[in-house]
Amino acid sequence: MTDRLSPLHHIHVDAGASFTDFAGWQMPVRYSSDLAEHHAVRTAAGIFDISHMAELSVTGPQAAAFLDYALAANVSAIALSKAKYTMILDESGGIIDDLIVYQNAPGEYLVVANAGNREVVVSALAERIEGFDAALTDGTEAIALIAVQGPRARAILEATEGLDSAPEWAMGHTLDELPYYACMGMRFHDKSLLVARTGYTGEDGFELFVGVADAASLWGALLAAGEPLGLIPCGLAARDTLRLEAGMPLYGHELGLDTLPVQAGLGRVVPLKTKTVDFVGRAAIESGPAPDARVLVGLVAEGKRAGRADYLVFDGDTEVGVITSGALSPTLGYPIAMAYVDPAVSAVGTELTIDVRGSRVPASVVALPFYKKDENHD
Repeated sequence: MTDRLSPLHHIHVDAGASFTDFAGWQMPVRYSSDLAEHHAVRTAAGIFDISHMAELSVTGPQAAAFLDYALAANVSAIALSKAKYTMILDESGGIIDDLIVYQNAPGEYLVVANAGNREVVVSALAERIEGFDAALTDGTEAIALIAVQGPRARAILEATEGLDSAPEWAMGHTLDELPYYACMGMRFHDKSLLVARTGYTGEDGFELFVGVADAASLWGALLAAGEPLGLIPCGLAARDTLRLEAGMPLYGHELGLDTLPVQAGLGRVVPLKTKTVDFVGRAAIESGPAPDARVLVGLVAEGKRAGRADYLVFDGDTEVGVITSGALSPTLGYPIAMAYVDPAVSAVGTELTIDVRGSRVPASVVALPFYKKDENHD
């Protein structure tokens, strides 16, 4: 099957991007160098094409009630223009996907899913909607998604020609005071778009949902406004090291059907105490994992040799875990990794080793995230 192409694909080709297959899409993995793109996001800003993400709309009188049942979240408590990170679980409590849900209009919800899980999420929601007065629409084909991430992201949006607030759809917000995990309507020339203060890099930033026909012109306008401020295009390689430093999980690495949220350190995301709805997977979540089920931890290693996904973790001669994501941190300058380890060796400060191609590299358990943004960024 031919890989799908982003509506911005021709722009990436012209910019000299290298591409990789990602969940059936040909997406830019880098434009210049992974390090340069990573550092641009940490110090100024980067622009990402994330049009491979899935956008699903849920509307109708019982839209919130349906999502309360279908997802592990109090969706009915999400205020207008606000967003929530959540998950969709199977009956055994395993994670089908991690999601962001926005109430982007009165009684209307936008569910953003991972590209590789689009079909399974749509299928699960379509099955669970039976009996609710609500409608599910997959709008992925009509929407492009552009992310501007970094300490200068807001200044770049403010300087973008043609991008203006839409008072009738701003939901009470202005760009300069839009809270984290909130969204607002804006205009790009005469077209409406949704702008959310969300992201996957550990930095301040925005994600812009725009019609496919207007994606290229918006990308160009953002890049033109941002170049004097240090904005550069960034690919999936930088996005991966940025999210790893920020301790953000990636489906298929830290999250999956064999993982309960509490094992991934996401037990707080499932509101058992405040959510009375019998959502799918609730009984399994209440029962919890087996006492010896592995849990996600951060690891910092010595030297410069980084542990990678599937490398084993040892306590002495005993194998006690496996790495899910790892890299030599561009920001911190030392190897970092996330790993699932036995509970007995999960305490911060525990000394372990990682098998890096036959050599044992000393590592210690640390709290996540590895990196937190500098609140004093301009």
